[in-house]
Amino acid sequence: MATLGRIAMVGGGSWATALSKLLLDNCDRLLWYMRRQDRIDEFIKYRHNPVYVSDVQFDTARIDFSADINEVCLKADTIVVAVPSPYFKDMAQRIGVDLRGKNIVSAVKGIVPGDNEIVTEYFARHFGCDDGSLLVVGGPCHAEEVALSRLSYLTIGCHDPEKARLFSRVIAGKKMKTILSEDVAGIEYGAVLKNVYAIAGGIVSGMKAGDNFLAMLVCNALREMRRLIDALSPMEGRDVCRSAYLGDLLVTAYSRFSRNHNFGSMIGKGYSVKAAIMEMEMVAEGYYGTRCMHEINAAGPRVDTPILECVYRILYEGVTPKQAFNAIYDTFV
Repeated sequence: MATLGRIAMVGGGSWATALSKLLLDNCDRLLWYMRRQDRIDEFIKYRHNPVYVSDVQFDTARIDFSADINEVCLKADTIVVAVPSPYFKDMAQRIGVDLRGKNIVSAVKGIVPGDNEIVTEYFARHFGCDDGSLLVVGGPCHAEEVALSRLSYLTIGCHDPEKARLFSRVIAGKKMKTILSEDVAGIEYGAVLKNVYAIAGGIVSGMKAGDNFLAMLVCNALREMRRLIDALSPMEGRDVCRSAYLGDLLVTAYSRFSRNHNFGSMIGKGYSVKAAIMEMEMVAEGYYGTRCMHEINAAGPRVDTPILECVYRILYEGVTPKQAFNAIYDTFV
């Protein structure tokens, strides 16, 4: 019977913690890389992550922790990467192990700043990983609700349907349902863009523009998402109304758990971008994703993306939210 072999988690944040809880519900043991040894020591001592979703208890006797990423990658057959995208490249550059032949699962939900690549492309180009061994985890899911065992759905994308099926089995459970897809790039680009649009949703909420306008914003964001994803990664039969696209967009644009929405809300209330960044306890990945997707679009397909450009002007060009949104109101349909 085919298996994924030994599974490793790379990352110590909320999403890595939530996914590890799912994996340990179905696997006997888990390798787990965390960058800081002091965090590992506290985790083992208190049996929970000392910083993120700390209400969730773990059987640490079944976890092989290590602060050495190469030790973990060498021992693992399947590596789940769940680090915030701004820190991904620094982590990846410390890997000296040959990753060819291993399964790589990206739960990054972001893009590689500077390289402007989705994570699976980065692993293929820098480590020679095969398309059939590259998987991606898509939403709609907040780590906090997954960790609390609230009914959730994840989409598993892979060009090899059997690999997707195998990974879905090791994270599925009574409160976690899985959906399979072969649209790896589409899921990854959608995960980046929904963070950008969640910032936009937060901004208009902070401005008290009202639910009517927020609904129009999200509706038009979905159209914009479809145009840009289809231009960057054409695929016959893609339906952006499915959960990995629309569902992830909705939960990120509206939820109180959404860092990107909360980040945008502060800006809409009058915070400077710098002040909002400093106020955030965790990374709002849409801040970095906005610049990346702006640059990707400008260098390539040049699709009409008024909401993306609106957020870019607010975050990077100093345009006020009122000025930026006034310029795009009439583009909505």
